[in-house]
Amino acid sequence: MSDLLTANRFDAAATLETIAADWRRRGYSCQVFVDPPGQRWEDFVHSCNEVVTVLEGRLEMEVSGEIVDMQPGDEVFIPRGAIHSVRNRHSGTSRWAFGYD
Repeated sequence: MSDLLTANRFDAAATLETIAADWRRRGYSCQVFVDPPGQRWEDFVHSCNEVVTVLEGRLEMEVSGEIVDMQPGDEVFIPRGAIHSVRNRHSGTSRWAFGYD
């Protein structure tokens, strides 16, 4: 998974505006989910590439069977066609950004 994860891509205190501007330059949209503890998004597949960054809390990301724990500032690249899941295993609310190219 190391080729998909960029740890600390952004400063942990980076604003959504900073992340969105970076993604726009790279050709990605930017939206936000706010998930309560235990929220699971399972087995998604998209016809485009996706990036995910944690803004607050922690997430468990699974991409093509490989699992990584994400912290604020980390970015995961999900290639088009990859089966992926996002899980809030954090005891609190997690807020995360995602974008498609």
